[in-house]
Amino acid sequence: MFRTHTNGELSLSNLNENVTLSGWVQTIRDKGFMIWIDLRDRYGITQLVFDEDRSSAELLQDAKKLGREFVIQVSGKVIERTSKNPKIPTGDVEILVEKLTVLNAAELPPFTIEDETDGGEELRMKYRYLDIRRNPVREKLIFRHKMAQKVRNYLSDQNFIEVETPVLIKSTPEGARDFIVPSRMNPGQFYALPQSPQTFKQLLMIGGMDRYFQIVKCFRDEDLRADRQPEFTQIDCEMAFVEQEDVLEIFEGMTASLLKDITGTDVAKFPRMTYDEAMKTYGNDKPDVRFGMKFVEVNDLMKGKDFKIFDEAELVVGINAEGCADYTRKQIDELIDWVKRPQIGASGMVWIKFQADGTITSSVNKFYAEEDLRKITEKFGARAGDLIFLMSGTENKVRTQLSGLRMELGNRLGLRNPKEFAPLWVVDFPLLEWDDESGRYHAMHHPFTSPKPEDIALLQTDPGKARANAYDLVLNGNEIGGGSVRIFDKELQSRMFDLLGFTKEEAEAQFGFLMNAFKYGAPPHAGLAFGFDRLVAILDGNEVIRDYIAFPKNNSGRDVMIDAPSAIAEEQLTELSLKVNAPSEK
Repeated sequence: MFRTHTNGELSLSNLNENVTLSGWVQTIRDKGFMIWIDLRDRYGITQLVFDEDRSSAELLQDAKKLGREFVIQVSGKVIERTSKNPKIPTGDVEILVEKLTVLNAAELPPFTIEDETDGGEELRMKYRYLDIRRNPVREKLIFRHKMAQKVRNYLSDQNFIEVETPVLIKSTPEGARDFIVPSRMNPGQFYALPQSPQTFKQLLMIGGMDRYFQIVKCFRDEDLRADRQPEFTQIDCEMAFVEQEDVLEIFEGMTASLLKDITGTDVAKFPRMTYDEAMKTYGNDKPDVRFGMKFVEVNDLMKGKDFKIFDEAELVVGINAEGCADYTRKQIDELIDWVKRPQIGASGMVWIKFQADGTITSSVNKFYAEEDLRKITEKFGARAGDLIFLMSGTENKVRTQLSGLRMELGNRLGLRNPKEFAPLWVVDFPLLEWDDESGRYHAMHHPFTSPKPEDIALLQTDPGKARANAYDLVLNGNEIGGGSVRIFDKELQSRMFDLLGFTKEEAEAQFGFLMNAFKYGAPPHAGLAFGFDRLVAILDGNEVIRDYIAFPKNNSGRDVMIDAPSAIAEEQLTELSLKVNAPSEK
């Protein structure tokens, strides 16, 4: 065998045992008459020692030829270290090496394989197989594994059955671009990679599986950012004979169980918040409720004072940054520049300081008397030492801009503690949203989402006011899961397709299989999907998912390690009945 023990398990209880270890050379310290080597594997580090008084000259010379990341096997005796290392579990012992075998020599790696490395992100992604040897990356992948095991155990205990669904499917509109796969056996026709197993899990409910789950790969050809990858993993779930409350109860339980088992956090309750309340109070549908700074609308106090920017605005709204009245003009100007960035798009911002001595000053003193400003501070519930920021514009736009500022202030003020967890459900989303460009409604969630029962009549009279029987689970300002009660009635589903602008022929071509299945007794059903990558990252105190994926893509959707995507041979194109046109200049 290559080893009798791993490099993380030997201790004083193993003294004088003859052992065999294998692993990678982490570091070498050569004093001439004595050589120490740290040997690393997934489990830890063990120190090896070669001593001219106790080792043969040949063995000592062989040790001198080793380099970083050489793969070696050693045999020897466990002895007590004279200079112990309390920072590692094996720090009380070392191996007096009696036999050394080089299993594989290694070139000097392009960056140091240590916790604090000198390799940039792009370089480490190119050599990801080396990056995985580093503790921070390996520990994140192990953390992901533990999460997956706990999810499977929890759902299995709740009578969910794990069922695999196809990866090669047909293209269906679900909100993002599909990845398309040409079919060699069916020239001119294409598969699509699933954005989610949505229709399949509904078919499983029609098939009587009752409770389904799958930890499944999904694919969306969309622009990337830190928390988005072209291929990602969902915990996909569906239940039959349930209403919204049944779904929320099951997945509150799962989330609470994960928070307790993984982070040690007890969550007593998961508050509910309507979509309208979330937008009005926090400016987005995934609010971080670990801190305050709720929005306060002040049209009644700010308009009619000859300040044109406010007078012409649809909405004047602000937040109170408690304890920030000591911000310097430079700090405030930095925030004003921050909201003017293209990503936020504000034209400016007004501030009001409630000074520690009780006086009130603002950037619009010439338009508002101190009495006016004091009324504003009262409406915000501000106290001496607070700083109010006001923004204005069209209602939806200004709320989005102020939401960005609120989150930035939360970061700067240390209010977004990654070790604190505040989940909540956001419910009662709009069923539809109007798109001016296409001149028709789009599904806010997807075409299979049921309207609230009491809002079904609105589909005939005022579709834009209909609410969806949908729900999102939000954690620390991130949507970690979302789902809905599904339409299970053929007539209601047909009406929804009509509202979304599908012709009868288009609906039949894309979803005829589902509509046909509805004819044979579809049960009431509902489901939810968690973004597994994001859930793992957040529970580990991070928001960037890339490090929790073994082989991630970069922000351009490229795998720089294997150089994908890439061109394919002309013979393959011919076989697939494809022709590549030269890309048009942008």
